[in-house]
Amino acid sequence: MRRKIAIVLLVVFFLLAGVLFVNRMVNRHDGKDRGHLKIKGTEPEFSVQLLSVNEYSRPGIEVDHIDGIVIHYTANPGAGAQANRDYFEQLKNSKTTKASSNFIVGLDGEIIQCIPTWEIAYASNNRNGDTVSIECCHPDESGYFTEETYRSLVQLTGWLCLKYDLSAKNVIRHYDVTGKNCPKYFVEHEDAWNAFISDVDYAVKHH
Repeated sequence: MRRKIAIVLLVVFFLLAGVLFVNRMVNRHDGKDRGHLKIKGTEPEFSVQLLSVNEYSRPGIEVDHIDGIVIHYTANPGAGAQANRDYFEQLKNSKTTKASSNFIVGLDGEIIQCIPTWEIAYASNNRNGDTVSIECCHPDESGYFTEETYRSLVQLTGWLCLKYDLSAKNVIRHYDVTGKNCPKYFVEHEDAWNAFISDVDYAVKHH
């Protein structure tokens, strides 16, 4: 009898654990676990690893002014900031496409600057000439950013807004320029995007 009770209790335990796990994963991916994180828009630490000037990733063309910040995702699950930066660099040799970004935020929150903010990057199509682009790494196909990536992204975006006298209203997605599903999670989960904008707004106002 005691053995049967023990088995039943064990089954109930695992069922409850499963429910809690599923609930946590659902909440993790609905954007509601973020927003109002109170991250300040101070200058973040970042590694400056400028790309070589070349026609495929860093054309060396200066911008006249900055009117916005464009958020992207790498569409390269599991790859970190360094790997994506090195991919941009080798385009001068492979000559397969034109692509780059001013900044890349990695899986652990590390930030690499690839192109000076006063030069265009091949990231945002017809907005290359008046925006700063930020590529974000992500661990899986969902495009959901790690907590470390997210926090660094908020701080970096807030700081860039302050640097160029912009507000959170000037922060857009690649999707808002071309309709491309980028950054994937922020396009498919509008509430998560709104929470991010709210966090950027706080960062701009509390620096």
